[in-house]
Amino acid sequence: MNPRLVFFHAPNSRSGGTRALLEELGADYELHVLDLKAGTQRQPGYLAVNPMGKVPAILHGDALVTEQPAVFLYLADLFPDSGLAPPIGDPLRGPYLRWMVFYGSCFEPALVDTSMQREPAPPSTCPYGDVDTMLKTLADQLARGPYLLGERFTAVDVLWGGALNWTTQFGLVPETPAIRAYIDRVLARPAMQRAAAADAALAATQQG
Repeated sequence: MNPRLVFFHAPNSRSGGTRALLEELGADYELHVLDLKAGTQRQPGYLAVNPMGKVPAILHGDALVTEQPAVFLYLADLFPDSGLAPPIGDPLRGPYLRWMVFYGSCFEPALVDTSMQREPAPPSTCPYGDVDTMLKTLADQLARGPYLLGERFTAVDVLWGGALNWTTQFGLVPETPAIRAYIDRVLARPAMQRAAAADAALAATQQG
């Protein structure tokens, strides 16, 4: 018997991307919903799962995985038949890992500094170097399209399609025609739309 997969999730949060990935994978899972406005992510029950009090988190048998890129990597490898994760030995495996990790190591730190209007650390010690270089590196990769790894759609596009959608909405990333086309291409996928609709309904329930 396969271990149970439990997904800790809150609507209108980063874990929306994980919900979309689970839809893309056709995964069977148990949904554990948190209400961020009510602060349930800071209660002892969830802090025992993730002391950081963040979502997403998944529990697969005895394996606990937190941090969004790690969750994506784990899930996509867990369902190899989906084809959303290039396996070891595939020439795309390296670029796939690169762009998964780039999100958390460069993209988010840069956008946090930008949104807080903070001066970044000197380029020699800053995790992302500088914002312009970071964004150009991403834009140059997207220009090779239609997806981040070229012709092949992978889990990394689920991550970046959602991330670029909300960051352009908040004006943190310039909405160039190429970025807009990439977002639209990813969000048009049926699994992405199913996840978005389910999350909208869940958010409405919490607000009610």
